[in-house]
Amino acid sequence: MAQQVFLDREKLSCSICLDLLKDPVTIPCGHSYCMSCIDDCWDEENEKKKAHSCPQCRQSFTPRPVLVKNTMLAELVEELKKVGLHAVSPDQSFAGPEDVACDFCSEIKVKAFKSCLVCMTSYCEQHLQPHYNVALLKKHKLVEATSKLEKNICSRHDEVMKIFCRTDQQCICYLCLMDDHKGHDTVSAAAERAERQTELGVSRQRIQQRVQDREKDVKVLQQRVETINLSADEAVRDSEKIFTDLICLIEKRSSEVKQQIRSQQKTQVSRAKELEEKLQQEITELQRKDTELEKLSRTEDHLHFLNNYPSLSRLSGSEDVPSMDISPLCSFKDVTAAVSKARDKLQAVLSEEWTKISLAVTEVDVLLPQAEPRTKAEFMRYSHQITLDPNTAHRRLSLSDRNRKVKSMAVEQFFLDHPDRFDERWQVLSGEGLTGRCYWEVKWSGNVSIAVAYKDISRTGTLYECRFGCNKKSWSLKYNSDSYTFRHNNIVTSISGPQSSTIGVYLDHRAGTLSYYSVSETMTLLHRVQTTFTQPLYAGFWLSYPVGSTAELCELK
Repeated sequence: MAQQVFLDREKLSCSICLDLLKDPVTIPCGHSYCMSCIDDCWDEENEKKKAHSCPQCRQSFTPRPVLVKNTMLAELVEELKKVGLHAVSPDQSFAGPEDVACDFCSEIKVKAFKSCLVCMTSYCEQHLQPHYNVALLKKHKLVEATSKLEKNICSRHDEVMKIFCRTDQQCICYLCLMDDHKGHDTVSAAAERAERQTELGVSRQRIQQRVQDREKDVKVLQQRVETINLSADEAVRDSEKIFTDLICLIEKRSSEVKQQIRSQQKTQVSRAKELEEKLQQEITELQRKDTELEKLSRTEDHLHFLNNYPSLSRLSGSEDVPSMDISPLCSFKDVTAAVSKARDKLQAVLSEEWTKISLAVTEVDVLLPQAEPRTKAEFMRYSHQITLDPNTAHRRLSLSDRNRKVKSMAVEQFFLDHPDRFDERWQVLSGEGLTGRCYWEVKWSGNVSIAVAYKDISRTGTLYECRFGCNKKSWSLKYNSDSYTFRHNNIVTSISGPQSSTIGVYLDHRAGTLSYYSVSETMTLLHRVQTTFTQPLYAGFWLSYPVGSTAELCELK
């Protein structure tokens, strides 16, 4: 039934406006139109070729037919309106809340198919047909249905904006061109679009090239991830085997020591038992002789005494039994001491090698190489909170502010003896070892060197052995009167740059990069070192005269 209503409605619709006939008229060829629609159509034709034709069958009429309202069609249209039904063809759909609705559908709105930038109206497929059939409408610009047509209308003059003002970088209408934008650099919107379209093409090429580059980076990264996973699995297997071998070796040595101790224990106990039996035998013999001698001592027969005394008084067998010396007993405590010494040596070796093992692990980096930061915000991503180690501070240095600030003093401070303490130079190291990417800042005054060093730098000895920058184990930057000097392995490099009370230090341990920056409103690179670091680095300071020189690790947030 709905389909039948649709067919009836279609027959009662004007093929020009595609809506129900209004004041229907039938022209000589038999086709019917709205009186106003066919009048407008013939008016346009009259201006061009002085002929009048049917928009559907193209039959020409001369002279122009007189239009008379078709009463029957008018009644049928009114009857259809009273029914109030609206059927939509199967290839159309109703407009939802988020859809663009046809502006010409007078009853239930149908989803728009196209929008006309000239008419500033959206059409469903049925109402769009005149734009395909009527010559004048064919020239109109059709786009995908959009709800943003009102944005093409000037809010001040209610005119279509077809001009672009390059001076103000905005679209305007022709009336705007007469007042607010008079004298400005203006072009048609189409011309500006063409130029921007060219720029868009270049931008797309750049984007596509970057996409290709990033896709290559992704593939490289994926390959690295796969490689790192395989390498990590292999390293875990190998390290577990090595540690298992080491554990087996220790267990084997433990078993051997245990067996040796038990074997020696058995031998010595057996010897002691054998000696004990001989001693017991001697004791029995001596006790027997003592009894006989006692009996002999009580006899009254002088001849009997004299005949038996020589044989009874003689001791026998004592030479076969070793005598017991009075030296301290030799026990197995020396074995325990020897094992403890071996353990301490093994712990020391493992502790020393563990640093190298840990560093080798942390040096593995799957990420693609990264450039050094340029802005303060980028450096802050790698900010590192550092504190000074009191056990390394020379006695002429005073620490404060939660071990973040150091000051040179006129008298020695009370510090306990410690193997890590600097004895010769007024220096101090941080407590944290630095690897990876790290950034920190130092505020300084007086005579100060800002340094990094390996932990095993000498604490005592000559200038070249323990002072920062004078050996292969340290790097330092110092400000002298009007310039900076950088020192490593006692090679001095003069550096020019703006003086600042704040120095930024950036370390990329894996890349072997150490950079010093003068920090103020901007960051100025003073010096960069490119090398290979073999151990974790520790931040350090050297302070000297005048007394009162200070260096402070800034608390970065």
